[in-house]
Amino acid sequence: MPVPGPMELILLLVIVLIIFGPGKLPDIGNAVGKGIREFRKASSDLEESVRGEPKRPVKDERPAGETSDR
Repeated sequence: MPVPGPMELILLLVIVLIIFGPGKLPDIGNAVGKGIREFRKASSDLEESVRGEPKRPVKDERPAGETSDR
């Protein structure tokens, strides 16, 4: 699939600006950003559940009095 060039992107932006107007563009951008964020979170959660390993660091489970300097 070919990547759109700069002229195609400018044309697309002008068409969107004409259809929705300048007042709606921030709302549309916000909605698209939220959708992308939710998609990334869902895909990383799915990948984490398939692999079975958490991506977040696990806390050290030693009792409070012990140290690791042995």
